[in-house]
Amino acid sequence: MDYALSTRLAAEFFGTAIMVALGNGSVATVDLEKTKGSRSGWIVISVGYGFAVMIPALMFGSISGNHINPAFTIGLAAAGLFPWTEVLPYIGVQFLGAIVGQLIVIAAFKPHYDLTTDTGRVLGTFSTSDATNHWLNGFINEFLGTFVLVFGALGITNSPAFAKGNQLSGFIGIGLLVMVIVASFGGPTGPALNPARDLGPRLLHQVFPLKYKGNSNWGYAWVPVVAPILAGIAATILFKSVFM
Repeated sequence: MDYALSTRLAAEFFGTAIMVALGNGSVATVDLEKTKGSRSGWIVISVGYGFAVMIPALMFGSISGNHINPAFTIGLAAAGLFPWTEVLPYIGVQFLGAIVGQLIVIAAFKPHYDLTTDTGRVLGTFSTSDATNHWLNGFINEFLGTFVLVFGALGITNSPAFAKGNQLSGFIGIGLLVMVIVASFGGPTGPALNPARDLGPRLLHQVFPLKYKGNSNWGYAWVPVVAPILAGIAATILFKSVFM
Protein backbone atom coordinates (compact mmCIF):
# COMPACT_ATOMS: atom_id res chain seq x y z
CA MET A 1 0.00 0.00 0.00
CA ASP A 2 1.22 3.48 -0.88
CA TYR A 3 0.84 5.96 1.97
CA ALA A 4 0.50 9.73 1.70
CA LEU A 5 3.61 11.75 2.49
CA SER A 6 1.97 13.14 5.64
CA THR A 7 1.38 9.61 6.95
CA ARG A 8 4.93 8.57 6.17
CA LEU A 9 6.30 11.67 7.88
CA ALA A 10 4.24 10.87 10.96
CA ALA A 11 5.72 7.38 10.95
CA GLU A 12 9.25 8.79 10.70
CA PHE A 13 8.58 11.24 13.53
CA PHE A 14 7.16 8.66 15.93
CA GLY A 15 9.69 6.04 14.87
CA THR A 16 12.64 8.32 15.58
CA ALA A 17 11.15 9.49 18.88
CA ILE A 18 10.65 5.89 20.02
CA MET A 19 14.17 4.93 18.94
CA VAL A 20 15.81 7.78 20.87
CA ALA A 21 13.61 7.36 23.93
CA LEU A 22 14.31 3.63 24.21
CA GLY A 23 17.93 3.81 23.09
CA ASN A 24 19.08 6.79 25.14
CA GLY A 25 16.87 5.52 27.95
CA SER A 26 19.08 2.44 28.11
CA VAL A 27 22.15 4.69 28.23
CA ALA A 28 20.60 6.73 31.04
CA THR A 29 19.76 3.56 32.96
CA VAL A 30 23.41 2.50 32.87
CA ASP A 31 25.22 5.84 33.22
CA LEU A 32 23.12 7.94 35.59
CA GLU A 33 23.39 7.65 39.36
CA LYS A 34 21.01 5.69 41.59
CA THR A 35 18.97 4.05 38.83
CA LYS A 36 18.04 0.40 39.33
CA GLY A 37 20.39 -0.44 36.45
CA SER A 38 23.24 1.93 37.25
CA ARG A 39 26.61 0.56 36.03
CA SER A 40 24.91 -2.52 34.59
CA GLY A 41 27.19 -2.44 31.57
CA TRP A 42 27.53 -2.05 27.83
CA ILE A 43 25.47 -5.11 26.97
CA VAL A 44 22.38 -3.35 28.35
CA ILE A 45 22.98 -0.44 26.00
CA SER A 46 23.61 -2.79 23.06
CA VAL A 47 20.39 -4.67 23.66
CA GLY A 48 18.51 -1.45 24.38
CA TYR A 49 19.54 0.22 21.14
CA GLY A 50 18.98 -2.94 19.10
CA PHE A 51 15.39 -3.17 20.28
CA ALA A 52 15.04 0.62 20.05
CA VAL A 53 15.51 0.27 16.29
CA MET A 54 13.62 -3.01 15.96
CA ILE A 55 10.38 -1.81 17.55
CA PRO A 56 9.86 1.19 15.21
CA ALA A 57 10.79 -1.05 12.26
CA LEU A 58 8.05 -3.49 13.24
CA MET A 59 5.60 -0.62 13.72
CA PHE A 60 6.38 1.60 10.75
CA GLY A 61 8.65 -0.27 8.36
CA SER A 62 5.82 -1.03 5.96
CA ILE A 63 4.59 2.58 6.09
CA SER A 64 7.61 4.86 5.68
CA GLY A 65 10.45 2.40 5.24
CA ASN A 66 11.49 3.22 8.81
CA HIS A 67 14.49 5.29 7.79
CA ILE A 68 14.59 7.14 11.15
CA ASN A 69 18.09 8.20 10.11
CA PRO A 70 19.15 11.03 7.75
CA ALA A 71 22.17 8.97 6.66
CA PHE A 72 19.85 6.29 5.32
CA THR A 73 17.48 8.79 3.70
CA ILE A 74 20.27 10.72 1.98
CA GLY A 75 22.05 7.52 0.97
CA LEU A 76 18.93 6.17 -0.72
CA ALA A 77 18.37 9.47 -2.52
CA ALA A 78 21.99 9.63 -3.70
CA ALA A 79 21.60 6.17 -5.22
CA GLY A 80 18.34 7.09 -6.93
CA LEU A 81 16.25 4.90 -4.63
CA PHE A 82 14.34 7.71 -2.88
CA PRO A 83 13.00 11.01 -4.25
CA TRP A 84 15.11 14.05 -3.39
CA THR A 85 11.94 16.10 -3.01
CA GLU A 86 11.08 14.12 0.13
CA VAL A 87 14.55 14.16 1.71
CA LEU A 88 14.20 17.44 3.63
CA PRO A 89 10.72 16.60 5.01
CA TYR A 90 11.96 13.18 6.15
CA ILE A 91 15.07 14.64 7.79
CA GLY A 92 13.09 17.44 9.42
CA VAL A 93 10.69 15.09 11.19
CA GLN A 94 13.55 12.76 12.10
CA PHE A 95 15.30 15.60 13.96
CA LEU A 96 12.07 16.67 15.65
CA GLY A 97 11.39 13.08 16.68
CA ALA A 98 14.88 12.75 18.14
CA ILE A 99 14.36 15.87 20.26
CA VAL A 100 10.98 14.65 21.52
CA GLY A 101 12.46 11.24 22.29
CA GLN A 102 15.19 12.88 24.36
CA LEU A 103 12.63 14.98 26.22
CA ILE A 104 10.96 11.71 27.22
CA VAL A 105 14.30 10.46 28.59
CA ILE A 106 14.75 13.66 30.60
CA ALA A 107 11.24 13.42 32.02
CA ALA A 108 11.78 9.80 33.05
CA PHE A 109 15.25 10.27 34.56
CA LYS A 110 15.21 13.87 35.88
CA PRO A 111 15.95 12.95 39.54
CA HIS A 112 18.88 10.84 38.37
CA TYR A 113 20.24 13.67 36.23
CA ASP A 114 20.19 15.82 39.37
CA LEU A 115 22.24 13.18 41.22
CA THR A 116 24.85 12.68 38.48
CA THR A 117 27.78 15.07 38.86
CA ASP A 118 29.86 13.54 36.04
CA THR A 119 29.02 15.88 33.17
CA GLY A 120 30.51 13.44 30.65
CA ARG A 121 28.03 10.76 31.67
CA VAL A 122 25.21 13.27 31.48
CA LEU A 123 26.18 14.29 27.94
CA GLY A 124 26.53 10.61 27.01
CA THR A 125 22.81 10.11 27.59
CA PHE A 126 22.18 12.77 24.94
CA SER A 127 24.88 12.43 22.30
CA THR A 128 28.23 10.85 21.52
CA SER A 129 31.92 11.65 21.79
CA ASP A 130 35.19 9.93 21.03
CA ALA A 131 36.60 8.02 24.00
CA THR A 132 40.16 9.13 23.18
CA ASN A 133 39.16 12.73 22.39
CA HIS A 134 40.44 12.31 18.84
CA TRP A 135 38.09 13.32 16.05
CA LEU A 136 39.81 11.13 13.43
CA ASN A 137 39.24 7.96 15.43
CA GLY A 138 35.64 9.02 15.95
CA PHE A 139 35.18 9.73 12.25
CA ILE A 140 36.57 6.36 11.20
CA ASN A 141 34.46 4.53 13.76
CA GLU A 142 31.25 6.35 12.83
CA PHE A 143 31.89 5.83 9.12
CA LEU A 144 32.58 2.10 9.45
CA GLY A 145 29.69 1.49 11.83
CA THR A 146 27.20 3.36 9.68
CA PHE A 147 28.49 1.69 6.52
CA VAL A 148 27.86 -1.74 8.04
CA LEU A 149 24.44 -0.60 9.25
CA VAL A 150 23.24 0.75 5.90
CA PHE A 151 24.83 -1.99 3.79
CA GLY A 152 23.46 -4.65 6.11
CA ALA A 153 19.98 -3.13 6.28
CA LEU A 154 19.83 -2.97 2.48
CA GLY A 155 20.92 -6.58 2.29
CA ILE A 156 18.20 -7.66 4.71
CA THR A 157 15.40 -5.64 3.11
CA ASN A 158 16.36 -6.71 -0.41
CA SER A 159 16.66 -10.40 0.41
CA PRO A 160 14.33 -12.88 -1.38
CA ALA A 161 12.61 -13.74 1.90
CA PHE A 162 11.81 -10.07 2.59
CA ALA A 163 10.53 -9.58 -0.96
CA LYS A 164 8.20 -12.56 -0.58
CA GLY A 165 6.46 -10.99 2.40
CA ASN A 166 8.58 -12.26 5.27
CA GLN A 167 9.15 -8.72 6.52
CA LEU A 168 8.82 -9.59 10.20
CA SER A 169 12.07 -11.53 10.24
CA GLY A 170 13.71 -8.75 8.22
CA PHE A 171 12.78 -6.06 10.73
CA ILE A 172 13.96 -8.27 13.58
CA GLY A 173 17.21 -8.79 11.68
CA ILE A 174 17.76 -5.04 11.45
CA GLY A 175 17.36 -4.74 15.21
CA LEU A 176 19.88 -7.53 15.74
CA LEU A 177 22.21 -5.80 13.27
CA VAL A 178 22.12 -2.60 15.32
CA MET A 179 22.66 -4.60 18.50
CA VAL A 180 25.84 -6.24 17.22
CA ILE A 181 27.16 -3.00 15.74
CA VAL A 182 26.79 -1.25 19.11
CA ALA A 183 28.44 -4.22 20.84
CA SER A 184 31.26 -4.47 18.29
CA PHE A 185 31.90 -0.86 17.21
CA GLY A 186 30.39 0.96 20.16
CA GLY A 187 33.43 1.31 22.37
CA PRO A 188 35.23 4.21 20.68
CA THR A 189 32.32 6.63 20.22
CA GLY A 190 29.00 5.46 21.53
CA PRO A 191 28.15 5.11 18.61
CA ALA A 192 25.74 7.50 16.87
CA LEU A 193 25.40 5.99 13.36
CA ASN A 194 22.69 8.57 12.85
CA PRO A 195 22.93 12.39 12.59
CA ALA A 196 19.43 12.97 14.00
CA ARG A 197 20.01 10.69 16.98
CA ASP A 198 23.12 12.73 17.90
CA LEU A 199 22.50 16.32 16.82
CA GLY A 200 18.87 16.61 17.93
CA PRO A 201 19.56 15.59 21.55
CA ARG A 202 22.81 17.62 21.54
CA LEU A 203 20.82 20.75 20.69
CA LEU A 204 18.48 19.93 23.55
CA HIS A 205 21.46 19.42 25.88
CA GLN A 206 22.65 22.92 24.96
CA VAL A 207 19.41 24.63 25.97
CA PHE A 208 17.91 22.44 28.70
CA PRO A 209 18.72 23.65 32.27
CA LEU A 210 20.23 20.52 33.82
CA LYS A 211 21.93 20.73 37.21
CA TYR A 212 25.23 19.17 36.13
CA LYS A 213 25.30 19.80 32.42
CA GLY A 214 28.78 20.81 31.37
CA ASN A 215 29.41 21.73 27.74
CA SER A 216 27.78 20.14 24.71
CA ASN A 217 31.11 19.36 22.96
CA TRP A 218 30.27 21.24 19.78
CA GLY A 219 33.83 20.85 18.53
CA TYR A 220 33.10 17.16 17.96
CA ALA A 221 29.45 17.51 16.92
CA TRP A 222 30.16 17.54 13.16
CA VAL A 223 31.71 14.05 13.25
CA PRO A 224 28.52 12.03 14.00
CA VAL A 225 26.74 14.09 11.34
CA VAL A 226 29.20 14.06 8.44
CA ALA A 227 30.67 10.57 8.85
CA PRO A 228 27.31 8.73 8.90
CA ILE A 229 26.01 10.69 5.89
CA LEU A 230 29.12 9.89 3.83
CA ALA A 231 28.94 6.26 4.93
CA GLY A 232 25.25 6.05 4.06
CA ILE A 233 25.92 7.38 0.55
CA ALA A 234 28.89 5.04 -0.01
CA ALA A 235 27.10 1.95 1.33
CA THR A 236 23.94 2.55 -0.70
CA ILE A 237 25.74 3.24 -3.96
CA LEU A 238 27.99 0.19 -3.49
CA PHE A 239 25.06 -2.09 -2.66
CA LYS A 240 23.06 -0.88 -5.64
CA SER A 241 25.98 -1.26 -8.04
CA VAL A 242 26.70 -4.83 -6.94
CA PHE A 243 23.34 -6.34 -5.98
CA MET A 244 20.53 -4.35 -7.63
